[in-house]
Amino acid sequence: MENTCPQCKSELSWKDQGYFCDYCQQVVTKTAFCPDCSEQLEKLQACGSASYFCNYCNELKSKSLVKIVFNKAID
Repeated sequence: MENTCPQCKSELSWKDQGYFCDYCQQVVTKTAFCPDCSEQLEKLQACGSASYFCNYCNELKSKSLVKIVFNKAID
């Protein structure tokens, strides 16, 4: 999956612990949503790997199935 800016579609870079579009000069947030109920997922990180948990469905979700959305960060 590519990490692209929601505005200009340029590749995002990693800067100051978050995503940044060098072209638009804006901070971008990455949010994951459940493929079954569309609720926002909680990202769990352990032992170098990341998983996603849906509090609504009360179960882990496959990283390959979650819907990732990039949005311009609110100032």
